[in-house]
Amino acid sequence: MSSPPVAPAPRRPLILLRASATALAVLALLQTLLAGSYLNGHYDSLALHGTTATAMAAAALCQLAAGVLVRLAAPDRRGPLRPLGLSALLTSAVILQIAVGYQRALGLHVVLGVLLVSGILFALVGAWRLPLPARADTPAVDPDGAGLLPRPGGPVEVAQ
Repeated sequence: MSSPPVAPAPRRPLILLRASATALAVLALLQTLLAGSYLNGHYDSLALHGTTATAMAAAALCQLAAGVLVRLAAPDRRGPLRPLGLSALLTSAVILQIAVGYQRALGLHVVLGVLLVSGILFALVGAWRLPLPARADTPAVDPDGAGLLPRPGGPVEVAQ
């Protein structure tokens, strides 16, 4: 019994995946700034660090939902599995990181934070590297010859 072929990701769920991955990456980078600010003696940054952690958990859950939609949006074929797997891993890691932070295990919290930010940036690049299908209302060819650039990966004709 063979599994259905992997289909390209549908447009709207992929846009949602890109948006949530970008939001999570921005929040993760903000977390590094707030942690550095706290370590430099600006103790008010710790409260913002906790609030941003909650926002990261919400963004990670949105990214997980987008990963599910990317995987299951095409009814006849399954989409790519990697965004779903990475999103599930990152959501778990964010929750673990929050728990370790509230336990004040700073040595582990810092190491996990570095690994988490690296994983979030890896997932961000992966989300943006998935090809975005053309919109249904956009013609595949340039009807008026205005010189639109070809889609990446398509045939390129050279004028002589």
